[in-house]
Amino acid sequence: MECQKCGKEVFLPFRCPYCGGYFCSEHRLPENHKCPRMDLARVPQKEEPALTLTPQTPKSYGYTVTYVPVEAKKKFYFSSKEVKHLAIGALLVMGIGLSLGISPAAYRALGSSFMLLAFALLVTASFFIHELAHKFAAQKEGLWAEFRLMFVGIILTAISIISPFFKIISPGAVVIAGVASKKSIGKISIAGPSTNITLSALLIASWLITHQPILLFAAAFNAWIALFNLIPFGVLDGFKVFSWNKAVWASTFTLSLALTIITSFYW
Repeated sequence: MECQKCGKEVFLPFRCPYCGGYFCSEHRLPENHKCPRMDLARVPQKEEPALTLTPQTPKSYGYTVTYVPVEAKKKFYFSSKEVKHLAIGALLVMGIGLSLGISPAAYRALGSSFMLLAFALLVTASFFIHELAHKFAAQKEGLWAEFRLMFVGIILTAISIISPFFKIISPGAVVIAGVASKKSIGKISIAGPSTNITLSALLIASWLITHQPILLFAAAFNAWIALFNLIPFGVLDGFKVFSWNKAVWASTFTLSLALTIITSFYW
């Protein structure tokens, strides 16, 4: 996470209890980051020469301080660093979509180079809509959230571009920081797969009208992303959703499974 004052990358940032921002150790104090809620941080002047300590106040202080937690602003934003990571990630995911042209059968099914490019764009859009759904859901909960490339993910995605045997699309993920309840984490986790389920259903409906193969391929891609991420295991979204609300997990997992079966049947 970046310090919101100097932009320095900080692994464990300090959260200002007044404005809700995240800062490095140098700018963690309200006066050091020009806190917009400085009025809450200032101690009121009193005429008495000695002030009474409260049980919650450390004995090293000669006055009473009341900390007023302020909820972070629920705003949507992108940092310059995040935009760079998104751009590189988009190129890698685009490469995965274009690599489908390596297969003569898949290329014939798509029909032309233009359709191959259109499919690659749909794959890229689907991946990032999933990730941005997580990001915006987290920011709505007042948390810090930005997309970051992951070294291992970059390597696996790059290999997948040239490999005819496996395809892994995971150049990075949305990194989230802050204090959140199990419900908030569950809502953030379900946001990504829910967008893919919606996209898959819309693409199937469009395919039934137009009979364009790329729409069916893109629908299958979205259904598979949702199904895989809803597996209730490890760091996947499904585990967090399952821990939060089993009924929500069961309904979304069933929908993604049904869409995967339907798209596989028509291939």
